[in-house]
Amino acid sequence: MARAIWTGVITFGLVTVPVGLYTATQDHAVHFHQLQRGTSDRVRTKRVNERTGDEVEFKDIVKGYEVDDGQYVVVEPDELDEIAPGRSKTIDISDFVDLDRIEPVYFDRTYYVAPRGKEYTEVYELLRAALAEADKVGIATFVMRNKQYLTALRAEDSVLVLQTLHWADEVRDPEQELPELPSSRAGRGKQMDMALQLVDALSTDWEPSRYRDTYQEKVRELVRAKAEGEEITGGEEPPQATNVIDLMQVLEGSLESARSGRAGRPDRADRAGNGKRDARDGRDGRDGQEPARDESGKSGGRKAGRAASGAKKKAPAKTPTRRQAPPRTAGAASARARGRTPGTKSELRKLSKAELYERATEQNVPGRSKMSRDELVDALARGGTRRKKSAA
Repeated sequence: MARAIWTGVITFGLVTVPVGLYTATQDHAVHFHQLQRGTSDRVRTKRVNERTGDEVEFKDIVKGYEVDDGQYVVVEPDELDEIAPGRSKTIDISDFVDLDRIEPVYFDRTYYVAPRGKEYTEVYELLRAALAEADKVGIATFVMRNKQYLTALRAEDSVLVLQTLHWADEVRDPEQELPELPSSRAGRGKQMDMALQLVDALSTDWEPSRYRDTYQEKVRELVRAKAEGEEITGGEEPPQATNVIDLMQVLEGSLESARSGRAGRPDRADRAGNGKRDARDGRDGRDGQEPARDESGKSGGRKAGRAASGAKKKAPAKTPTRRQAPPRTAGAASARARGRTPGTKSELRKLSKAELYERATEQNVPGRSKMSRDELVDALARGGTRRKKSAA
């Protein structure tokens, strides 16, 4: 059973929930000790005076901030303790924002949040369900181990998750920091169409267990082989960078490889034909119907896919194949758009941003690429209202 690394309360408004914070991840890397070559002697790190070479005891070490070359402002440890924020007992939610408005670069570490006792589970679940229904995250600050953190509190299926965030001045501006970035946006054309088909061919459901840390597996195999006196073979050569001149040929080869690879993997083909959502029109494989949604507004596409896969097992086995997707045309997109019910704002808010953007593309909503999720909902709702008036 995990132990809480921090205990306190979550507050939003006048509601208070006693909670504990638990580490959500663990390190699976292979760890080595440092040894002197040719011996089994451990190498230890010592604190040494760089001028005299003498070892310095920890109690004699102070902190220094360099204000000029060789000139330091000395700060004693107890002076830092006096101004430290202490050990906060409160995660005070000050704002609620859309999760997709927080750029991934801001996220740092992830923790699970659990109620401290059965008597607090009802209030805890109320907060979790409210966040899930509103599709928002709570922004809060708290103090742990003499450090203040900016955090985002969000809802998963059965648990609240706290993710620490970098402060704004900790995130570098890529435009200023990176030496080379594209000077223009990629336009539509054969290369873009081919790239989109490649993305579609490689699209699948998110299943974390499908992915492995193969490097750590190779490290363990290296240790085992050396322990048993086996010969060690070299690694693979890194791939060559793609030449712009050969880009179309490389895309065609990649697409052919992806399609042939999928045809040889029944699990992916079944999902593509039954439960996997069509990335191009936002629908699953059930006769063009919109995917079923549960009370929380989440898509039931995966459950439908499992049910369909189960049904297929009763039929005679067939070699799964993937038909080449027809090219996307404005006429086809318009036909799909006309066949859809525009939906009210409440219905549109249940869709993901990707689904909203796809509908905006089908309806040719201007400026959609720069719209937020809420702006896409408003634009689509307005478009639906205009069509209804035209029909009347």
